[in-house]
Amino acid sequence: MSTSYGKNINITVYGGSHDDEIGVVATGLPCGFRFDGDELSAFMKRRAPGQNAFSTKRREPDIPVFVSGVGDDGTLNGETFKAIIKNTNQRSSDYNNLSFVPRPSHADFAARMKYGEAVDLRGGGHFSGRLTAPLCIVGGICLQYLRTKGIDIAAHIYSIGGVKDTGFDLARVGKAEFDLLRERSDFPVLDASSGEAMKALIEDARMDCDSVGGIVEVAAIGLSAGLGEHMFDGIENRISAIVFGIPAVKGIEFGNGFECASLRGSQNNDAFATDGKKIYTNTNNCGGILGGMTDGMPIVFRAAMKPTPSIFKEQDSVDMVSMSPVRLQIKGRHDPCVVVRAVPVFEAVTAIAICDILLDKENNS
Repeated sequence: MSTSYGKNINITVYGGSHDDEIGVVATGLPCGFRFDGDELSAFMKRRAPGQNAFSTKRREPDIPVFVSGVGDDGTLNGETFKAIIKNTNQRSSDYNNLSFVPRPSHADFAARMKYGEAVDLRGGGHFSGRLTAPLCIVGGICLQYLRTKGIDIAAHIYSIGGVKDTGFDLARVGKAEFDLLRERSDFPVLDASSGEAMKALIEDARMDCDSVGGIVEVAAIGLSAGLGEHMFDGIENRISAIVFGIPAVKGIEFGNGFECASLRGSQNNDAFATDGKKIYTNTNNCGGILGGMTDGMPIVFRAAMKPTPSIFKEQDSVDMVSMSPVRLQIKGRHDPCVVVRAVPVFEAVTAIAICDILLDKENNS
């Protein structure tokens, strides 16, 4: 099973959580760009499972193996790019009792209705967050490429449960915040005291055999004005499409998002200003996007993630063979909060989307 995204850079992610391997195939990556393999490995490690007390106990090294499209020195050579990650720590027996008993709030029931009994749901199958690892291979390379163009991307944990971090300054977010978050990459927050409260909340949920959700905030800086298209091919559309490829994402907002619905136009409008050389806005309630196109201000968005549905409390479900209600006890190894490991995934998918958008101009010239 596979899933694809992209207009200029086309990526296809394939495999399942308990298959021998998962991987990504891509076309359109910038030929001739040489990426740093050590930097990519460090980026992949941020998403990898089993790194700390806030993630699943499943341990996977998530080391990418490049099959094609990359020279020995890490240069993209223009051939179709393919990279794989070997799954090494599956425990499929944890899912033996789930063949015909769908887990609440998982894709199990809908997938079985669509694909039939042959669909592989071990560890979530192709619908698992495990499939974000191949996304991080391409996204990690795109992050490095964008920096050569003066564009940088960073994300942080905006909230977990009811605990909030300091949000980005929409109009002025930049290098200082990005550097701080990279120093705190194991638990990326701007306010350390908020981070400690978040950790306590996650631990409390874990000890209660439960889980907790949250919000990730992402910023991209250094983009010029006039990128993207209006209506159906806008910046929001293309970023949202790939963001919703991250399992557990349930909502997205750009700039001040839903808050603008409670404001007057005089409060929400971003007035233009100039320093005599450049036009900018003093506020950035639009999140750097007007009419689907960049306005030269930082792109800032937030995405909400639901609590991990795999919890250890007993839940109600149905045996799809006997059509009778059952009490379900989920086994296995699961994140009490998926938000922490998802932060680099948001950076990765945002980088892929922006690289794809940058190539619009090149491919249409």
